Amino acid sequence: MYNSRLDNYQRIFSNCRRTLGKKTWGRVLAALDEHSEPQSFPDTLSSLKSAVDLPDYIADLARLEWIYHRTKEGKAPPYPQLEAITVNPTLTLAPVSWKNIVPLIETDTGKDSRVPESAEVQIMIWHHPKTDKVQIREAGDIDLLALKIIIDQIDPREAAAVGRVNVGNIHTALDRAIAQGILLSPGSRIQRTSLSSFQTSGTLKPFLTADSFTLQWHITQACDLHCKHCYDRSDRAPMSYDTAFAILDDFYDFCRQMHVKGQVTFTGGNPMLYPHFFDVYQAAFDRGFGMAILGNPTPIGQVERLLNIEKPLYFQISLEGLAEHNDYIRGDGHFQRSLAFLDQLKQLDIFTMVMLTLSRNNLNEVLPLCNLLKDRVDSFTFNRLSTVGEGAQLMMPLKEDFESFIKKYEEVAGDSPMMGLKDNLINIIRMEKGLEPFGGCTGYGCGAAFNFVALLPDGEMHACRKFPSPIGNILQTPLMSIYHSNIARKYRSGSKACRDCSLAAVCRGCLAITYSQGLDVFKDRDPFCFISEELFVGKAGHP
Repeated sequence: MYNSRLDNYQRIFSNCRRTLGKKTWGRVLAALDEHSEPQSFPDTLSSLKSAVDLPDYIADLARLEWIYHRTKEGKAPPYPQLEAITVNPTLTLAPVSWKNIVPLIETDTGKDSRVPESAEVQIMIWHHPKTDKVQIREAGDIDLLALKIIIDQIDPREAAAVGRVNVGNIHTALDRAIAQGILLSPGSRIQRTSLSSFQTSGTLKPFLTADSFTLQWHITQACDLHCKHCYDRSDRAPMSYDTAFAILDDFYDFCRQMHVKGQVTFTGGNPMLYPHFFDVYQAAFDRGFGMAILGNPTPIGQVERLLNIEKPLYFQISLEGLAEHNDYIRGDGHFQRSLAFLDQLKQLDIFTMVMLTLSRNNLNEVLPLCNLLKDRVDSFTFNRLSTVGEGAQLMMPLKEDFESFIKKYEEVAGDSPMMGLKDNLINIIRMEKGLEPFGGCTGYGCGAAFNFVALLPDGEMHACRKFPSPIGNILQTPLMSIYHSNIARKYRSGSKACRDCSLAAVCRGCLAITYSQGLDVFKDRDPFCFISEELFVGKAGHP
């Protein structure tokens, strides 16, 4: 029994044994009381320091080994359904008087050449909720800040004000702590919940819950172009400076309550023509949002002003084909101005995107344009023309031509990293080939009123900008109430004709195209859909 007890000490405190060496370790064990327990071993080492030549840090090392052992041996409790961010219940904060002693413990943190130094530090030991592996490391200031905010229930905006930083820095600290597992966060509340089991199995599961939400903000109707397919040239009241700030606060509250990261995609018109644009861009950054620009070729000095605040996630412009057709749609000289602008953005190391509106007249120019742009842009993709507003003067492709085109596009895109996949119907092709699905239009199939909303300058909010789909007005109703309204639910549920489709999680067609053809977006299928009956009802299974 005695040897078994000593073996237990050697197993639990293996790093103390290695540090002390065989001879000194034997003297320590010989000094143990026969009734002593492992949890008291650190105190035993402290009492032996005067009699045995021990390193000053050895008691702290033993204390950490005991906590590490106890955490590892104990099963992590079932993690509860959370309503708010909370501290991981398995986390122990151990105050010690020596830094750099974690590397002495043989864990996943590995070994390094640092030696223990006298310093008051906190050591964190916890079960990671995803891997269930025990983690151990010194707590940094950013870790302790994140823990204090949650333990003391401090509003991140208040913490930011006290620390004289923007709230984005506070959320970075919280996100880091959540990723490490020292904090637990409720899952995103942006979820598809009405699909059947065969529609949510296997490779489709990742597309059921969105971890981000995009506010596509048409912040002004002012535009320096007059494109022939413009969806909306209406004269909408411009948004005041104070109202814009209030909207950002409302969006901030929405993202916190839904437990998603917020992205503000500024567009218009031309968002750079909004008189308070740089102030609003700064305010979005201060609130921790990711920002992107959907705009037109812009004087490079204005782009550099953006960089002085924060580099956008991307800057997207539009091209409609090769030079002649593009300039017919967007105005003389636009094509060459766009190429020069893309080159300037590349020099500034800004991620560039080009979007094309696919019509009957530019179907054959898409792949040549991709070839021309391959060394100029990071991403190219297309949207089908919605014959709404001035877009009614153009024509959609014929269905059979469109099907042939996207099959060729999907094939070529497989060898071209800059060619993005966006149209939901491409998933039909991928399923036919036995390939994994991709996220479709917004990363989760049709994102209308799901992980995406469009906001117009007068506060009117739409499920999708490509066709009239009003769901409320943010000047009258908070975004949270708009999102959970019956009409928003109808848009994100999509057409009843798609409810039983095996690709419902990543497709549901395009509501704007359905609307453009005079059909009912809540009842009828995208008229360009070419899915076979076998794939539609899921008989073929999922790839």
